[in-house]
Amino acid sequence: MIRRVEGSNIPRSSSTTLRRGFSTEIASESVADEAFVSPWKKTIPNIEPPKTPLSYMKTRPPTPSAIPTKLTINFVLPYASEQASKEVDMVIVPATTGQMGILPGHVATIAELKPGLMTVHEGNDIKKYFVSSGFAFVHANSIADIIAIEAVPIEQVDQAAVQKSLAEVTQKLSSASTDLEKAEAQIGVDVLSALNFAVSG
Repeated sequence: MIRRVEGSNIPRSSSTTLRRGFSTEIASESVADEAFVSPWKKTIPNIEPPKTPLSYMKTRPPTPSAIPTKLTINFVLPYASEQASKEVDMVIVPATTGQMGILPGHVATIAELKPGLMTVHEGNDIKKYFVSSGFAFVHANSIADIIAIEAVPIEQVDQAAVQKSLAEVTQKLSSASTDLEKAEAQIGVDVLSALNFAVSG
């Protein structure tokens, strides 16, 4: 029996369900997406098929049966990798729903980040970053991927410069005449207020 998918002209068999595998289910890094590669080779045999996303995906370690003692984090920015496969005790991120602590064995979660202080705890060592925005992807196998648009170690921030900039954007907000000016000034106030709170705390 053939049925049509709602909002689509693609007929699908009702006895089969199309499903993409998770990265933990990929046999190896060299696995190619045969559903794409095979038709390509039949249609264009003289040109090598382009790489598919599966060609670049690394296999995630399986979810352990017991909760590990460490959390593995990958903390990346668009232009740099701050920490890669770093084993830590805990990470606290500024989620839009509030401060969120991530420990080993944390339930799988996706959290949107807001401007605020992120702390990485490794024994008695606490590394503090100010992050502007981004996402935290917490996996069931005690791995957390934290992707930030911008981040800076808190010790590199000049508090006097932050307070001066905050006063300037607050003045711009009060004198803004258009919606665009108000929106731009409000973003500045939100980010700089969070940054000022992070450096003063």
